[in-house]
Amino acid sequence: MKWLKVLFFIAAVFSIEKAAAQYKHSKKLDNALKAIIRNAQLDSNFYVNDKDSEQVSFAVIDCSGKKPVFGGVNAVNFIYPASVYKMYVAMEILKQISENNYSLYRQYIVPSPNDVDHSKEIDNDPRPLLHAGDTVTINYLLDLMITRSDNAAANCLIDVAQRKNINATIDSLGWQGSEVTRKFLSRKFEDPGYDTIRGTETSALHAADFMYRVLNDRLINPWVSKQLKALLGRQLDVSKLSKGLPGTAMFYHKTGWWSYFTHDVGIVEDGKLKYIIALFTPVKEGEVLGKMRMVSEQVYELMKERHM
Repeated sequence: MKWLKVLFFIAAVFSIEKAAAQYKHSKKLDNALKAIIRNAQLDSNFYVNDKDSEQVSFAVIDCSGKKPVFGGVNAVNFIYPASVYKMYVAMEILKQISENNYSLYRQYIVPSPNDVDHSKEIDNDPRPLLHAGDTVTINYLLDLMITRSDNAAANCLIDVAQRKNINATIDSLGWQGSEVTRKFLSRKFEDPGYDTIRGTETSALHAADFMYRVLNDRLINPWVSKQLKALLGRQLDVSKLSKGLPGTAMFYHKTGWWSYFTHDVGIVEDGKLKYIIALFTPVKEGEVLGKMRMVSEQVYELMKERHM
């Protein structure tokens, strides 16, 4: 609904003011990124159904200098994040573990209807699908949720973490509007109170700030940051921004795709070159992969030029 978009935009304005304290906002970088988005033909309004249109949400944080430099295109635009918001769930799980609420190796029995997956998001991953009654560890669920983007694992971990806790942490970090509202299943199977709630959204600004905190061991605490970075570094989906990076680069990232939405968010490290890139597109995966590769290639070259 339009009034919700207005509320999210107001929240985003406050968020960018908070981010400005730690990032130098560069208009020159903004303009360079706008040119890259235009070159990739992603500067349009894209219809995600018969009546609603969306724009990309794009942010880059150059971390190679003394102070991080922020730039973006519609960076405060809220958009459906698909599986990218699983990283917010992982953050809360690791936070609770770091507070000694339970262990990474606590056993968990998968309940129905959380076991929603009928096929693997990554076909060549040998790990079987989760089924009701399976006994697994929290650590196993975390790895499945991040590296394979497993929806059943995400549903289970949302139950373990509890949405009220995930969202309290999100709000404490200044990411109002990016609260986790839904599990990855039909509304008819949702918990009472969540069956009519708005869909989950996030922005490139919030996602980029998340990754910046991971990079600098400031996402909750160093242990949470390092655990999450290790998971992100084992991402199995390398079909999106990964394609535009050289073999020397390490990419710690979380992807997402559903219907009209295709996204990738992460940390690029290649020698002394370090930057965050967050690209959310309202475009079907089959139509946008080449464009995402182009954006990734051109951002990498831009970051190199900035530090020659």
